[in-house]
Amino acid sequence: MNKLNVLYEDNHIIVVEKPVNVLSQSDNTKDIDMLTIVKSYIKEKYQKPGNVYCGLVHRLDRPVGGIMVFARTSKAASRLSREISSSFQKKYLAVVSGVIEKDEGTLVDYLKRLENGNTIVSNEKEGKRSELSFRVLERNLKKRETLVEVVLKTGRHHQIRVQFAHYGHPLCGDQRYYLQDKTQIALYAYSLSFQHPVKSEIMSFSLTPTGQNYWTDFTLSKYVKIK
Repeated sequence: MNKLNVLYEDNHIIVVEKPVNVLSQSDNTKDIDMLTIVKSYIKEKYQKPGNVYCGLVHRLDRPVGGIMVFARTSKAASRLSREISSSFQKKYLAVVSGVIEKDEGTLVDYLKRLENGNTIVSNEKEGKRSELSFRVLERNLKKRETLVEVVLKTGRHHQIRVQFAHYGHPLCGDQRYYLQDKTQIALYAYSLSFQHPVKSEIMSFSLTPTGQNYWTDFTLSKYVKIK
């Protein structure tokens, strides 16, 4: 794969871009994963002997690209993990099928993960409460597509993909929940903000998705401010 795109690093954390179709951590496929890549980068750059510590704080689905932060110490990992439910904020860009008429909204459902790896909308008894908010950035009336910014309030498996599909606006390129489409999913974790685990400051990062289908149908530079 290409050289690791490092957005920020210090003795406590490292912030990088995960390319599309790369695992966040290893699975039974034995394909290359971000945790291994980042460990190798740290080991080589700082010439560290033996095993290198690198803590996985959060994940992105394999087909989804975007910003990830890894911890370089167990202390940083612990603090960032606790932060996920409070000040840790991930924002996504997504292109969905169809034209969403509302400028913004909130989706609340109960999601259940199946044994086959899929997630479905279920009921309060069987599923876990799942909430996200969205804001329409641009509508492409000609192609019947909508560019949205999504903020997760909960972090369920395949949450964005399942909830938008449930409401009739599946993500373009989603090969799991939108079977008509066999291209690359138009979902990207473009913004990440969190409190540094040691310093008393908020760290904020943004990236623009490139080189993928659907993104070129919109003017992303109008909405994404690179920090």
